[in-house]
Amino acid sequence: MEQRRLGEQGLEVSALGLGCMGMSEFYGATNEGEAIATIERALDFGVIFLDTADMYGPFKNERLVGKAIAARRAEVQLATKFGNERRPDGSWVGINGRPEYVRAACDASLERLGIETIDLYYQHRVDTSVPIEETVGAMAELVRAGKVRYLGLSEAAPATIRRAHSVHPITALQTEYSLWTRDVEDEILPTVRELGIGFVAYSPLGRGFLSAQIRRPEDLEEGDFRVHNPRFQEGNIESNLKLVDRIAEIAREKNATPAQLALAWVLAQGDDIVPIPGTTSVSHLEQNLTALEIELTDEDLSRIEQAFPRGATAGKRYPDMSNVNR
Repeated sequence: MEQRRLGEQGLEVSALGLGCMGMSEFYGATNEGEAIATIERALDFGVIFLDTADMYGPFKNERLVGKAIAARRAEVQLATKFGNERRPDGSWVGINGRPEYVRAACDASLERLGIETIDLYYQHRVDTSVPIEETVGAMAELVRAGKVRYLGLSEAAPATIRRAHSVHPITALQTEYSLWTRDVEDEILPTVRELGIGFVAYSPLGRGFLSAQIRRPEDLEEGDFRVHNPRFQEGNIESNLKLVDRIAEIAREKNATPAQLALAWVLAQGDDIVPIPGTTSVSHLEQNLTALEIELTDEDLSRIEQAFPRGATAGKRYPDMSNVNR
């Protein structure tokens, strides 16, 4: 498995990571046994960069991941997040970046994961009511205490990233990035590259839409949060399908699936970018890994650009965009 370096502090991870969120919530029915088998198979293939968060479940996903890696902790680069505060019943409290909460959330995550140190600890969303310097200052204390190795941010704006990085080196920024979400190319990617911060691309398959398997809202299971995503709703989904179908045509020419081509495209955007596609099955994991074998020429990239131009996606990526890029 190819390794990629995130940031300048020494963190090296597999070129393709594994997003574990959907194993516990958000995408319909879940199966713990299949999820654990998927994580174990990922490790067998050298996919050592696993991504979770305390809010997934809530709390269930960290326990699941901890159970799956218990006998193989030394192989894993494990990332988790705090900041989207939820109650055990699943209800939402809000975004929390207060220093005392940072410390309590970390201790709780360590206990659920069954580990002594978190490899990469992200602030999941920026709490604009708390100066970022205070939040990152508390995160830096966790590094000094040996509870965390590296620090990250998620969905932070360029100015926030700069302020955070001045307090303690930020190793990685995690933000949505794919063929249908490219706004980070304007300011965010240039900023992290200037500062020597790695970039972790979540939802590199457009929440599964770029697989070309979702053709209408009715294809989503009951309880799937994508039903509320503007890009999957009538009026937008039809336009977005036209774009995906063009990608599917190029993929066929390269003996690949649309999902594999979409992942290969993200991988080709720079060796400082690590996509973390989520999946809940071994078969989909193995299909995603094939993207690492696809070589895209300049001509291929140009054709993809023409087929799926930047900014062509219909609809916002969240119903409420107020908590991203803050």
